[in-house]
Amino acid sequence: MQAKNLRQSRQALVRAPPRDNNAPATLLGAAEKRMKLGYFTMPVHPPARSYVETLKEDREAFILADRLGYSEGYCGEHLTDAAENIPNSLMFIATLLGVTSQMKVGTAVVNLPHTHPVVVASNAAMLDNLFEGRFILGIGAGVLRSDAEALGLLDADRNAMFAEAIDHILALWAGTAPIDLKGKYWTISTVKTLWPEVGIGDVVKPYQKPHPPIAGTATDPDSKGLIALGRRGWWPISSHFLHLNCLKSQWANYAKGCVEGGHKPDRANWRVARSIFVAEDDKVARAYGGDDPDSPYRFYMSQLTAKLKKARRMIAFKSHPDMPDEDITFDYIFDNIVIRGSVNRVVDRILALHEQVGDFGTLLYCGKDWADPQLGRKSMELMAEKVMPAVNAALGKSVAAE
Repeated sequence: MQAKNLRQSRQALVRAPPRDNNAPATLLGAAEKRMKLGYFTMPVHPPARSYVETLKEDREAFILADRLGYSEGYCGEHLTDAAENIPNSLMFIATLLGVTSQMKVGTAVVNLPHTHPVVVASNAAMLDNLFEGRFILGIGAGVLRSDAEALGLLDADRNAMFAEAIDHILALWAGTAPIDLKGKYWTISTVKTLWPEVGIGDVVKPYQKPHPPIAGTATDPDSKGLIALGRRGWWPISSHFLHLNCLKSQWANYAKGCVEGGHKPDRANWRVARSIFVAEDDKVARAYGGDDPDSPYRFYMSQLTAKLKKARRMIAFKSHPDMPDEDITFDYIFDNIVIRGSVNRVVDRILALHEQVGDFGTLLYCGKDWADPQLGRKSMELMAEKVMPAVNAALGKSVAAE
């Protein structure tokens, strides 16, 4: 069924009828499980805001997502960015223990070159046990150059460090004492100090076997990192600021890597992040979602475009590679990158996205600063309670009709 036909019927689907528990299980599965809803935040806040308050707000967003039934939630980390206020994603995730109950929590990402592999392996394994398997380890090499400079790694081959670090982490989880790992950047050993009688010489192991799910984010349209993720059977997360024309090539690279690594490419493992704002009416959605000069979405995109422009990485926003940088205006971004509107309009945009890129397992709602807490919360609520039921009902009807 074409997206146009799906969207023509969505007005009735938005006002979803009560669940029929006697409906065939296959149809229930198609309608309710086709696309999951998750949460992601970098986060990005105006630096002038109270640090204490922004941390409280970030935690509140995760707690709300858990209560609303979001399937998973991720946060990023940076050491030297006043706007992106979480320096340690593992530590932040730990604060959600006891205040979330069903949502899986993850890092997006732990910057592996910045920390010794033994520290990451031990801390991640402890979190996996504390959450009893509700933990996802997102990993990356670190893209913020000021973080690298602060750590004395500005001229280091951080991609090579990343590759060695994750190999060490996996070996630490899979192996037994004594530890004896050799590498270019880290040599890890407990051979001289091994004392098994009292438990000295090994690291704690994860709750999930053989280890927690591992995910990686991709911000480049033709990311070769996705091929590497696929080879190892890890999960891909496509960035929220990629133009939707870039997403097909990302999936193609990931699928290529899966085949090379002997894994079945499973679209259920693909996470697609999007900047989304849902309101009761389109006028409010357009203003808060970017048109108003004080919009948190405008602030977010002003931060992002400034950083990407300096790094000469504006291609992610582009509908085609030859598009001039100067054509990437706020109007263009809010019309093409951000999904904003009333419930019906957001449903239409998500169905159009699905029609263009095909199936993916989880749509990640990208959190923004709550300049207006009521609107910020309401958007997350509408997304979970109105938008996704309508999207999945439309997708379920499409499956049933095939």
